[in-house]
Amino acid sequence: QVQLVESGGGLVQAGGSLRISCAASGRTFSSYTMGWFRQAPEKEREFVAAISWSGGNTYYADSVKGRFTISRDNAKNTVYLQMNSLKAEDTAVYYCAASMARDYVPKWGMDYWGKGTLVTVSS
Repeated sequence: QVQLVESGGGLVQAGGSLRISCAASGRTFSSYTMGWFRQAPEKEREFVAAISWSGGNTYYADSVKGRFTISRDNAKNTVYLQMNSLKAEDTAVYYCAASMARDYVPKWGMDYWGKGTLVTVSS
């Protein structure tokens, strides 16, 4: 069982930056693929970024590629999402998720989810 707790959300102006974090419980964090997803008001949850267990592979949605960076610190059981050049359309609740797979495979889905952290970008 893995518990995920997101933090770092808040209000930021368009063009600004924000880093959100996800702290995971459990001794096997380093074996999980980690991901970030988001859900904007009245929209379905969508994939944002993912990182393999070793950090060697990263994946991004086209809408955030070049602006967002996912990273992980296995010693701290934490995954990060650095968000730069934020836009109003990035406003959403951001969810951290973990998969027992060693790499991200969209059709396999994610096994554990956090409760989310709200990011609001003002234009």
